[in-house]
Amino acid sequence: MARLSGASVARIEEICDAYQGEKTPLVMILSDIQREFGYVPLEVQEVVSRKTGLSVAEIYGVVTFYSFFSLTPKGKHVIGCCLGTACYVKGAQRIIDRFCNDLGIEPGGTTDDGMFTIDALRCIGACAAAPAVTIDGKVYARVDISQVPGIISAYRQMEGGAE
Repeated sequence: MARLSGASVARIEEICDAYQGEKTPLVMILSDIQREFGYVPLEVQEVVSRKTGLSVAEIYGVVTFYSFFSLTPKGKHVIGCCLGTACYVKGAQRIIDRFCNDLGIEPGGTTDDGMFTIDALRCIGACAAAPAVTIDGKVYARVDISQVPGIISAYRQMEGGAE
């Protein structure tokens, strides 16, 4: 989204306008933008700044503080590996390492084909299902490292992609 189209700028402004009466609308505005565009790059933050009167530095601070916002595009399938205490002690680090190894990316990275992004999460509230992984909001409970290749393969097959 290096250069925003006129339609994109208009949509961002429309989102900002929808929250004009709110006392502290920034997180709501950014959430709607993230949902619509998939990420919140600097160019978008500049439009939000002009529209809301908030500084780009303040907006950037919010975008980088909250882990659910992203400065870069995410893959079609977002793999969230929980590294909270319960998951971690049950082997979550080995699971995220396997996803990273098999996909050739690091946490926070996206595969070259744009298919997968891996996120290291602190806690997803599924401690009884540890170690837990989410993919596009679906929770995979008690994931074993041996399941990782099959999980990746299933998502590739859904997309008709090659192994």
